[in-house]
Parts: sequence; C-alpha cells; structure tokens
Amino acid sequence: MTASKTIHNFHIPVMGLAFTIDSPIRVAQYGISSVISIIDDELAEKMNSFYSKKFNLPYVETPKKEQDHRAQRITNYLNLVDLIVKEKFEKFKCELAENKAALDNFIEMLPNSSDLRQGLSNMMDEGTLMKENILNYLETHLKPGEIDVNIMTKIDKDNYVKGEKLPIEFNDAHASLRGFAKSNLSSSLVLSAGMNPRLYSYFEQFEDFFPNEKNELKKKIILKVSDYRSAIIQGKFLAKKGLWVSEYRVESGLNCGGHAFATNGFLLGPILEEFKNKKEDLIAETHEILVKALEQKELPIPQEPLELKITVQGGVGTSDEHEFLINHYKVDSVGWGSPFLMVPEATSVDKETRTLLGKAKEEDLYLSGISPLGVPFNTVKGTSNEFFKNKRIAEGKAGSSCPKKFLTLNQEFGKEGICTAAKKFQDIKLKDLEAQKEDISTKAYKDTKFKITEKACLCVGLANAALMDHEIPIKGQDQGVVICPGPNIAYFDKEVSLKQMLKHIYGKISIMKDENRPNMFVKELNMYVDYLQKEIESYTEEVSTKQIKKWDAFKANIADGIAYYQELFSTPKTVENLTIQQQLLEAKEALMQVMYDEEYAI
Repeated sequence: MTASKTIHNFHIPVMGLAFTIDSPIRVAQYGISSVISIIDDELAEKMNSFYSKKFNLPYVETPKKEQDHRAQRITNYLNLVDLIVKEKFEKFKCELAENKAALDNFIEMLPNSSDLRQGLSNMMDEGTLMKENILNYLETHLKPGEIDVNIMTKIDKDNYVKGEKLPIEFNDAHASLRGFAKSNLSSSLVLSAGMNPRLYSYFEQFEDFFPNEKNELKKKIILKVSDYRSAIIQGKFLAKKGLWVSEYRVESGLNCGGHAFATNGFLLGPILEEFKNKKEDLIAETHEILVKALEQKELPIPQEPLELKITVQGGVGTSDEHEFLINHYKVDSVGWGSPFLMVPEATSVDKETRTLLGKAKEEDLYLSGISPLGVPFNTVKGTSNEFFKNKRIAEGKAGSSCPKKFLTLNQEFGKEGICTAAKKFQDIKLKDLEAQKEDISTKAYKDTKFKITEKACLCVGLANAALMDHEIPIKGQDQGVVICPGPNIAYFDKEVSLKQMLKHIYGKISIMKDENRPNMFVKELNMYVDYLQKEIESYTEEVSTKQIKKWDAFKANIADGIAYYQELFSTPKTVENLTIQQQLLEAKEALMQVMYDEEYAI
C-alpha cells in the first residue's frame, strides 16, 4: 500500500452550498485541495454560465424541462472547473519558471517539511534557476489540488412530475452522484450526514468507482464520519459491493460548521486515538470483504489494499494544533474550514457577511434550530437572512416561498413533501397554534411559535453569497445570506490573504486576534457539557429510566474523554499544557454539576 504525495497537509472542506462552490478554481493551482457541494444544480448552472463567460469558453444552457437536467448541470459545471483548473495550473507553472518573485512567493506558502519546498530552495541556492530546469522539476513534483465534491446523503427526496413519482435515480442525491460520475474529474466524492443504503448501492452503476487493472480508482469515495464504529460499518457495507473507501474524514460532532451531528458524548481526541490504533485492522477487514465482492463481479482485484487515509476537521485554529494532529494521531490531512471564510482568494462570501464574521464574538456564534432538517445548525447572529426572515414574521408573512424545494422532506401534508421553512407549512402550523392559544400558557404559545418560524430557507440562503460575491442577479423573494461557521471563527477577525492564511497554518505567522483562545479539544469538551445540560433542561416529556441511562452514558463518555486528555497533556509540563490541565479540571467540575432527578424516573 503506497501513500500518495501531496503538496500540503491541509484541505478546505465543503462549506455550505456556495462558500466553496468555486474554491478549486481559486486555489487548486497552488496544490490546495478543496470540496464543492454539488447538491444545488441551479447554483452550478449559474456558476457555469459565469465562469464560461469569464474565461471565454462556450456555454450551453441546460433547461429545467430536461428530465435529467440536475445531473447534466452538475456534470457540465464540474467539467468546466476541471478545464479551468488545468489551464490555470499550466500557466502557474510557467509563471514560476519565468518569475523569481512568483517562485519566492510560492515557496513561502509551502510547509517547511515539504519536499517540493526543499527541492525548489536547493535549486535557488545552487543557482540552477533555468526556466527549463524549473519546468522539468515542477512537472514531476507539483500537482494541482484535488477537485473533490460533496453530497449530503439526507438530501435525497423523491421527485415528482405532474404528480407522478420519478424513478429512484432522479432523487436529488442520486442525480448529484450521477452528475459527478459522468464528469471528467478524477477525484473524490465526500459523503456526509450518515449512511444512505439506497444511495450507496447506486455507486455500483458506475465503473469509475471500481479499481482497474493497475489498482487505480478514477473516482474515489470519502466518508465523513463521527467515530470509528460508524466508519467500519459503512466501510464494510460499501466493500460488500466492491467499493473501497479511500478516506475517512473524521469531524468533530459539535465544534464544526454547518449541521452538527453530536456523538453520544464521545470526544474528538479519543475518537482519533481509536482510528490511529485500529487503522490497520480497518484496512485488513474491509480489504478482505472487497476482494470477495470483486471476485463475484469478475472485476480486477487489488493484490494489496488500496490507499486509505484518515483525516480530521473541526475547530482547528493554530499551527500547534495542526502539527499535533499530524504528528500524534498520524492523520494524513487536517481540514481548515471556517478560517478560510476570511480569505477572499479562497471562498465565495459577500462583503457584508464577511464583515459580520470579522466582528463576531463567541456569544454571537450559536447552535441554532434554523435548519429544516431538524438537526442543530451552527450559525451567527445578525445575518441578512435573519433580518429578512424577522421582517416577514413581523408583517404576518412568516416562511419562505420555497423556490428550490431541496428540503421538502416533511410528508405530514402529502407524499410529495414540504419544507418546514416554507410559508405554506408555517401558515398551517401557525393557524393550528392560534386555535390552541386559549388552552396553553403564554410561554408555551411563544415557544411553539418561535420553533415554527425560526426555520430558515437554507436552499437559497446558503447559495446567495456566491451570487452576490460575483454580482450575479438574484431573483425572487429576499432571503439574504445564511452562513454556517463553526465557533472557531470568533478568533479570526479580519480578511487575510491566501498567503497569510497558509503561513498561519504552517506556524510562520499568527493572524489570530486572541492568543488566549482555548485549545480545540477543550473547546469541544465544553460544548459537549453545555449540550448535555441544555438537552436535559429542554426535555419536556416524562423522564424514563431509559432516558436516564442515555444521559448517564453521555456523561460517562465525556468523563472518560476528560481522563484521556488529562493523561495526554500531562507531559511535558509546558505553560500551555498546565493551562489545559486547569481547563480540564474546570470542565470536570462543570460536568459534575449537570444533574437530573432520577427519583421520578418512570
């Protein structure tokens, strides 16, 4: 099993629908890998039109009336991104060979440990900066960053035409998968939000996901997971179909951007420790299953396991944390998400929203209930979407016009589904609430009304930033921008250049405003303690013995995590480790204060 060489040991994860929609076009030439969300075909179509004109390339519109428009739009945009990245990469290599200042600048963006950096520096020291020599060296050692894509597996509703349900392959996530599978890309598909057996089985329809005679995968699968158990269950499920998971992308359950899928109190450090200790077992077990499946399919069989990476993301903010994750847990790459929202060269964020992020304090960042998926969602106070939503509520017009319908997953009022952020849904619920007003308390009335109307139109709100950033006209109801940074953004208070961000990641400078920022593990730990406390306080049903056991297990897992960190940071006795130890003691005390009344459990 041979590991691939990469230029950088970090990646930019998917962020929202829009924020990384064109990140590969912006950063891939520097060897930086990033992830595009491909669930929104309308956004892909608009970006296809925009970039075709910008780079003087032909553009053919794919109208919505075409039955397979969703997949075709995604394929077309990905092919365009692939073409532009390749052109920019070739031009960048020539620029490095011809311009010493550009070469110096690029070398500064590389990690000190990089073989590429060392090689280029040696050539400069030896005075061998001949254009031909540099080009030859770059041809061998410099590769563009990956153009990876993301599908949120939960967004896979059935689609209908004139009341008739379309075949499964026209479901939203299925069509997105087909759009990637038919593209020219040789990269990875990141699956997030848990297992979708029906979608996973659909991979078998596309030969690019199976190894060829050279043990190569043209298209790879990456699973975003929260723990080892989830990884091995999903990995084996896919292996039984002859499909190899090339990377497990471990994400913090709470200290992340976007939707937060909390674990049962399991903390990131212990989770990564398990991956480190069991990686070889994971490889061996899934390889054995894969071989049997490929034999049955009469497909080429790898003589040795294919490459498997373990990566991590969620809350990292300093070069010390970055290096610790790489060195202690032996991860292959670290995801830097939210901080890149402050880098205009890397992400699509409108100026108003980026300014909002720069001003955001810890108390402005919160885990909200605005997602129609019913999953806690990280966001920030004061977004333009919040303004327009509250304005409609005040005018008695709560809810969204729901133009895209990606989240019409609630089937309470019909098989075709409805989004809980839609005006149609909220009108019905608010009418029902008014009918009960006399029979419930004022507090219960206000709480219920808030829960109904707080839902935001993510389909539009998470896409608008890219359109605004590129000055592409936005039609329809004013929705503004929804943005979903992790709590970590509180410590990044200004726009920075791509070069500055890379130098920060690699420990050459610091761009953080608050050097007293808590360690990423401690931050996540405190978030889990708070999460448990709020879970108990907001529990409205009668407390059962089963529920008590669930909370006990959650609390015990946090306690085990604290003990793990106390041992992990016991040596050496640096100022930083002593600070972490004190913070761990405080977290342990806070956990002990989390109480629930077992006496009345039923």
